[in-house]
Amino acid sequence: MTRRRWTLLFVLVAVLVTAPLALGGAYWWRLTADGPADAATVVLIERGDSVARIAQRLDAAGVVEAPHLFRLAVRVRGAGRQLRAGEYEIPPRASLLGVVDTLVHADPIQRRLTVPEGLTSAAVVALVRAAPGLRGTVAQVPAEGALLPETYFYVAGDSRTGLVRRMQRAMDQALLDAWAQRAPGLDLAGPHEALTLASIVEKETAVAAERARVAAVFHNRLARRMRLQSDPTVIYAVAGPGGLDRPLSKADLETDHPYNTYTRRGLPPGPIANPGRAALLAAVRPADTDDLYFVADGSGGHAFARTLDAHNANVARWRRLQRNTAAADDADRDG
Repeated sequence: MTRRRWTLLFVLVAVLVTAPLALGGAYWWRLTADGPADAATVVLIERGDSVARIAQRLDAAGVVEAPHLFRLAVRVRGAGRQLRAGEYEIPPRASLLGVVDTLVHADPIQRRLTVPEGLTSAAVVALVRAAPGLRGTVAQVPAEGALLPETYFYVAGDSRTGLVRRMQRAMDQALLDAWAQRAPGLDLAGPHEALTLASIVEKETAVAAERARVAAVFHNRLARRMRLQSDPTVIYAVAGPGGLDRPLSKADLETDHPYNTYTRRGLPPGPIANPGRAALLAAVRPADTDDLYFVADGSGGHAFARTLDAHNANVARWRRLQRNTAAADDADRDG
């Protein structure tokens, strides 16, 4: 073979060897180079998204510039089956390989939904239906008192039905825990009655220090076969879960209904709202007191009494305060 041919063969071999290396090096540089996003970017990956669809989402969010190179980065990492649904925060200037690593190893962004104590089940379901990032709907409102008020964390793509079931399981466990701590000798037939009483306590007071004392009043009245005479039960009887947008009337108090504890003795048939953990514990561990009455004291709390005479004095004081407040408001408007 002539020298010229040897030279051409050497050049050809060199090209065949170095070209793939050069091409591979170029691709590796593209996979590891800084990305286009100057700021952290939140990207939502839906359940069932293919790698190609994820690449399109990242491209639309400005996280990657070439979707086909993202697909190559996924193959390089062997991550095709490891990409997960959820919301992810992609760091600024993340490379293609860095984006893949984030989707594989980072925790999805957690959202939160806080359910306040004392809401009806219909109101809780309304919160769940309005919560962003959840999928699906809630076909049926659970029974009153079945959902534990608490802060719940979830990730985008979780189901609304699944979140409601978590609330139900949480209430079941909280009720069992409270019932296991009940004081001896309570006049409660079982956990359901404890839940019902706790819901009344929850609606009667928002003052944490009062819950056990309010519960004691109702326990004392039950023991003496006195009617509970709880205004929130009348509201539930008259208006149901939707609540009442006016003050209670004398006619309301006299309306015979299973939930009206002014006309019926004992506890109502079931809860009137969803009580929190503190109200559950108060219902089964009431304060040690002989109180039989309470009325608002004007400061957000209540004045308690053991006798009807003392209670009537507290009621008169409360009504004077209401009249004085109304008069002051009228004077402010006139002035």
